[in-house]
Amino acid sequence: MTPISMHAASAPVFARMLDNMLRWLEAAKAHAEAKKFSTDVYLTLRLAPDMLPFPKQIQIASDAAKGCVARLAGQEVPKYEDNEASLDELAERIRKTRDYVLSVPAAAFEGAESREITIPRRSGDPLKFSGIDYLRHFALPNFYFHATTTYALLRHAGVPLGKTDYLGG
Repeated sequence: MTPISMHAASAPVFARMLDNMLRWLEAAKAHAEAKKFSTDVYLTLRLAPDMLPFPKQIQIASDAAKGCVARLAGQEVPKYEDNEASLDELAERIRKTRDYVLSVPAAAFEGAESREITIPRRSGDPLKFSGIDYLRHFALPNFYFHATTTYALLRHAGVPLGKTDYLGG
């Protein structure tokens, strides 16, 4: 059996779900148009009062994907403004993130499984991982948490999405 590369386990995985997320936003726009309400309604969605709102879910998923790929490839993490204020702007962020993760060549991931990854935290000591542990136990779970929350918020708002929309074609 051939082992999976760090590149194959990250960049195309993120890109696929980011593409799915773009389709969810298109479905949300179509739903709002069919029901005759502003897509701005989605921007305030939360499942609980103490939860970050809908745009932040997409921003954090984006940060998780681009941050993971950059760190594994030994690159500087691209910085985005976190100022998206519409579904179109959120979709553009997702596209920009997808394009970035796909732009990093597989060769840049050489040795990534053992590369030390340090994640700064506001609350104090940074988190430290080997590349493989960072990917498996931090970056992918964090990305999927926020992608899944995005999906759940749209479903809760009545957007007609199903499991196939989540998993992709």
